[in-house]
Amino acid sequence: MSGATDFWIRWRVRVGYPVGIAAFCFARPQPKWLLCGVGIAALGLLLRGYAAGHLRKHKQLATSGPYACTRNPLYVGSVLLGAGFAVASHSWTSAALLAAYLLVFYPAVIRREEKELKALYGAAFVEYAALVPAFWPRLSGAKLSGERFSWLLYRRNREYEAAIGLALAMAVLGFLMVWWK
Repeated sequence: MSGATDFWIRWRVRVGYPVGIAAFCFARPQPKWLLCGVGIAALGLLLRGYAAGHLRKHKQLATSGPYACTRNPLYVGSVLLGAGFAVASHSWTSAALLAAYLLVFYPAVIRREEKELKALYGAAFVEYAALVPAFWPRLSGAKLSGERFSWLLYRRNREYEAAIGLALAMAVLGFLMVWWK
């Protein structure tokens, strides 16, 4: 891993908390925007959950389910979660902060993870990467594996924590909506 990439990986979480707090501070939620945001974020949560049910970290290259449409369904789901929060917050400033955070950190994280996957799985990853787009999903997935979703993997990957985080974030926005009236 290069020094620059290592820097961005280390600072991703450290910067994420203040960005999140600032996004809440600038939020001015309104009922219809909150509902629309919850809908968008729920799509992200579903995608992340579906991906987690296909992910055997460090044991097998994930190519089934959403991994047949994009190499990074967890990050696509996270972008949808962020977009949902941005819409729910009803604040251009919050949206800009979240977008800047994602644009600064996610490309570096994705590059690093892809290097690790290539080192771990070699030619299998190279072949997979040639068939499946890195980020923007292709609607017709590559037929690479017939594996099915596993609730055990979903739980093992602790994806339920994203659902808890979403519920808490939307509850805070709901509180702010009442507070700002």
